[in-house]
This record gives sequence, C-alpha cells and structure tokens, in this order.
Amino acid sequence: MKRNKLVALLCALSLLLSGCSSTAGTSSRHTVTLVAKSTQTEFWLSVFAGAEAAATEYNLELNIVGPATEEDYETQNRMVANAVADGAEALVFSAIHYDNNAQAIDDAAQNGVKIVAIDSNVASQSVSTYIGTDNYAAGQMAAQAALDRVEGRLQVGIINYDVSSANGQERERGAVETFEHSGRAQVVSVINTLAEAHIAQTDTAALLDRHPEINVLLAFNEPTSVGAAQAIETLELSDQVFLVGFDSNVNTVDGLQNGSVDALIVQNPYAMGYLGVESAYKLLTGQGNDLPKTVDTSTQIVDRNNLFTMDSQKALFAFEQRDNLS
Repeated sequence: MKRNKLVALLCALSLLLSGCSSTAGTSSRHTVTLVAKSTQTEFWLSVFAGAEAAATEYNLELNIVGPATEEDYETQNRMVANAVADGAEALVFSAIHYDNNAQAIDDAAQNGVKIVAIDSNVASQSVSTYIGTDNYAAGQMAAQAALDRVEGRLQVGIINYDVSSANGQERERGAVETFEHSGRAQVVSVINTLAEAHIAQTDTAALLDRHPEINVLLAFNEPTSVGAAQAIETLELSDQVFLVGFDSNVNTVDGLQNGSVDALIVQNPYAMGYLGVESAYKLLTGQGNDLPKTVDTSTQIVDRNNLFTMDSQKALFAFEQRDNLS
C-alpha cells in the first residue's frame, strides 16, 4: 500500500516537472538585432556598449551586425533581411542611405518586426521612434563654436561624409544657415568624402591646397574629423586653420591638446544604444504607445578650456565593448 502511494507520488511529481519544463520552453527571450553603420569606430563601440547594457537589463537576446564601411547600404539591406529570416522580433537600425534603406525596413515591418531608428533615420513610416542627435541643431552648434572663437571674417570649408546620410546632411544645413545668418562667414567649399580617416585626410589636404584662404574647417563625424585633424597636423596649419570636429576619438582628443583640433561636438552614443534597445523591448511588450516619436540624446561642445572637466571626460571616453560581434 505504501509502495503504491510512493509510486503515485513520484508519477505526480514527474508530471508536474514535465509541465514546468514545457512552460519554460515556451517563454524564451525576445530577440533584437542592432544593424549599425559600422562596427569599427569608437562611436559605434560606445553605441554597442549601451545596447548590451539594456539587453542585459531587460533579458533580451541581442545580435549586433554592421558593414565594413559606412557607405555600404546594400550590405545593410541584406543584414536586415537576414535578421528577419533568423527570427528577429525588433530591429534597432541606423541608416547609411536615407532612401535606399527604406524598402528593406518596410519589408521587415511587413513581417511583423518592430523598428527603432538610432543615429541616422530612414525614409520609412514603419519607424516607431527615432533616437539620436538633433542633427540640425548640432550643425548650428558646430558653426557657432567657430563663430564664438574665431575673430574677423571666417572662410569655411566643410568636410562631410556620404551625401545620402540624413544626419550628415542635416548637420551641414544647420551649419551653413548659421554661417549665412552671422554676416561674417562665407562657406568656400563643401566636400563629401568616405567615412575613412586616411581618405578624409587626403581629401582635406587637397581642399586646403585648392583654397588656402580657408581658416575654419568643420568635419561632421568621427572618421572625417580624424582625417581632417591629421591633414592639419601634417601640413603644419594648426595656427592658421580652426577645426571643429564631431565625436570622441583618441586622435581628436590628442588633437585638442596639440592644437590640430579646436573644438569637438560630442554626441551621446551610449544613450543611443541603450535607449534604442530599451525602446525595442517596450514595443515587444506592449508598452510602445507611450514612446515619443523623437528622442534627442543631446550634444555638448568640448574645447581646450573645458577638456578636463568631469562632464567633458564622461562625454569623451567611450565605454568598452566586447571584441566578438555577431
């Protein structure tokens, strides 16, 4: 009798454990894929650090991918399609090409994937929220940094990256309009170069050779800023050309100290990554109705006068990111 009761108890316990196991198997983590413009620069490493912090906090499976160069929108489109095929439930996406990335994002959305844009937006109505810099205002800030620090007439050269990138074009528009309204600045030339430091250096040197009257340069992302600073240093023009760059890089921070860089417009890439993944989580768990259409992650100006303040140090130095990306 006692043996029969023991057997019955063991059977019941077995059924209970089997049911628990079955339930646990159906409650898997949500899957999010971050498709970046690049996986190489300090800017993007900081984005990834923020994204991984949010994924850990919200118990998400996070995949991070990106092309080798910031001009390769076709690879981005394939990465989006692959992410959908592999079961991604949400995409955190930064568009290389405002228009030519749009169809891939629309196709993903039609497959039920939630879309969050960070850093650089895309021409798609499927984007639930955009998280990043107010790029027009950042361009204004870059121009004003030069206007406030350079006396007399400004002869300006602008080093921009891909002409189809929404954030670069907005920065350019904000800067050009601010210079025009100042009454004491002329934009001599605008060039678009590849977002690779050695190419930006060559193109900046050529620009300064064609227009020796330029006394102010603006460069609108991390690689172009590094290249512009290297050109100024190599040509020994630190005393003649005032450079305003974007983002934080060990080379441009060194440039602030040696004179090849005069001011940096520093964004908040960690917040872009963190808030991008957090927003994806909210969309996947039915909390998306409260998401704002746009979130400004703010920028600040760092120059030699405030370089060593606590706020500047926090903004300048990117968080570490694991080496092995998906």
